Amino acid sequence: MPSRRVASVDIVRGAVMVLMAIDHVRVYSGLPPGGPTPGIFFTRWITHFCAPAFVFLAGTSASLYGDQLNDRRALSRFLLTRGLWLVFLELTVIRLAWTFNFQFGTGLAGVIWVLGWSMVVLAALVRLPLGAVALFGAVTVGGHNLLSGAVAAHSGGGLGGPLGWLWQMLYLGGPVQFGPNGPVLFVLYVLVPWVGVMALGYAFGAILRLEAPVVRRYCLAIGGGAVAFFLVFRGFNLYGDPRPWDASRMPALLSFLNTTKYPASLLFLCMTLGPVLLLLPVLEQARGRIAEWLTTLGRVPLFYYLLHIPLIHLLALGYDALRHPAAVPWMFENHPAMVGPAPDGSAWSLWELYLVFAVALAVLTVACRWYAEVKRTASARWLRYL
Repeated sequence: MPSRRVASVDIVRGAVMVLMAIDHVRVYSGLPPGGPTPGIFFTRWITHFCAPAFVFLAGTSASLYGDQLNDRRALSRFLLTRGLWLVFLELTVIRLAWTFNFQFGTGLAGVIWVLGWSMVVLAALVRLPLGAVALFGAVTVGGHNLLSGAVAAHSGGGLGGPLGWLWQMLYLGGPVQFGPNGPVLFVLYVLVPWVGVMALGYAFGAILRLEAPVVRRYCLAIGGGAVAFFLVFRGFNLYGDPRPWDASRMPALLSFLNTTKYPASLLFLCMTLGPVLLLLPVLEQARGRIAEWLTTLGRVPLFYYLLHIPLIHLLALGYDALRHPAAVPWMFENHPAMVGPAPDGSAWSLWELYLVFAVALAVLTVACRWYAEVKRTASARWLRYL
């Protein structure tokens, strides 16, 4: 695997991790996701690229790591153990970082949750021929919006029964309560279609093994095709998103871009993954400080993730303690999904959001550079899991 191809993947991953921090600062800012002003809308919209790229490139990285192992069984075991480790982290360490409380009767199934379970599924898929993995990914991503009718039925109370909780975890999302007085798990990221996105990322790893001009052509064809599909099918409201755009409800451009993330629609994924694939060949020869910085972040994604949430939470808590003391108790609620609106008058302005983001990013850069060096020079096998 030529190093430049790995670098392009790391640069993209580093870039989306930077964007991810913007939205996670917004969680504590009191600003709503996606509106009402264009500034807030695009602050949220630009971060939509994070989860698709993160999950897709996790599959690609699994494929590249499989080249090093040269053993499908060893790769399957690694994906299984790493996936379960991620699920554990989501329900414990990451939950505590989001909330700063010990109400473990309420939990969050976020992006690390779905990464973990997708790796568990991929651990089984890697034992199949590559074409079967690619077909599974394409059918899951391309066809899951046929379930939109079931989603509508659920919204009206039409779904339930003893397996309703499983249906929520697989596709519908939302709060799942285990027993009348049991714990509640808020499922933000469902397994479908994300497991398909990871499978496609794994299959994409085979493309990166080809010669650079061939890789470039594939990226342009697949990425450009995804963007074109989005423009046509979104433009005519044909298929791929359960929420048609309508200029009568909000400005036309905002409505057009306001695709469905939970669960991630086909058009949401085309809108985000298409440009990511188009960027990869552009970044093959990227050099300079910015490229080096993003590469460093992209090589330690889990370390970055585990650090950035409690860091942002601490910074937001300190900022509100100085400027909006009434919002301090709100900072200890069950963010980011099971929480009410911020106290009146405590919501930040956009410049305050980006100021806290800049401070967090500076601290994260120093920490990630240190850890990247530790990971490069140390031989401990457990570092693979961080």
